Amino acid sequence: MTRSRLLVKSLEAVLLVFIFFLIFGPMLGLVLWSIALRWFWPHALPQEVGLDYWAQALGFQKSLAIGAVSIVEAFQTSILIALLVVVLAMAIAIPAGYVLAKYALPWRGAILFLFLMPQAFPQQPVFVNLLLTFNKVGLNSTVQGVALIHLMVSLVFAVWISSAAFKGIPPELEEAARSVGASKLRTFFQITLPLAAPGLLASAVFVFLTSLDEFTGTFFIGLPFITTLPMLLYSSSGTNLQFASVIAIVLLIPSIVFMIIIERFLKAEHVGGVGV
Repeated sequence: MTRSRLLVKSLEAVLLVFIFFLIFGPMLGLVLWSIALRWFWPHALPQEVGLDYWAQALGFQKSLAIGAVSIVEAFQTSILIALLVVVLAMAIAIPAGYVLAKYALPWRGAILFLFLMPQAFPQQPVFVNLLLTFNKVGLNSTVQGVALIHLMVSLVFAVWISSAAFKGIPPELEEAARSVGASKLRTFFQITLPLAAPGLLASAVFVFLTSLDEFTGTFFIGLPFITTLPMLLYSSSGTNLQFASVIAIVLLIPSIVFMIIIERFLKAEHVGGVGV
């Protein structure tokens, strides 16, 4: 091997190691903090490790000594709200995405932009105004109210990705089904919907993860009776790094699993028409 080629390979190896630590370094820090019972400066590694914070967070033990609480109820609430938001979002996104993709609507671009509006402005003023409205109708501090806020935040992903999934289906396939006598409804359920399923799955996953990680809307609308994992993470991040690290890892697990699912099933053609 020549000297120049050896230099190139060495640089590639260094770059690979750097990228590895850039991506996985923060995760490694979370893992170390989640098992650290004692870790003080200037030690590079924890002086004492154990699973006490995990046992406390998962409800296997109850002790006031380590300053952590069970996250089981908050986790169940987060999952319940996220699943509810997915159902509501997809119930809206599937028909809306199909219409936006298959029909030449005169204001199609403006309609897509409207779904983007909740992401275009600072969320805090919007949530403060919604808090006043939700108080009047009795939705404040309820699962339903928090789910509606999450729906508003995540609907853009549902509609845009669903529209792209339907737009990526060649119209010839639907026309072929119609030419042999299939009705519009049968063509949709037997041809269009199965072909769009990978894109719709990706849409549902993004909605789920957006709801699972949403903090600001939950804070304004959910307090004081609705507590989710992001709210526990926020409240503990400044006082108990071990407990906060456990919550962060629990929140990371669904994201990693679903990203693997998306990478496995979603292809470029399924979302090639996003925003088009």
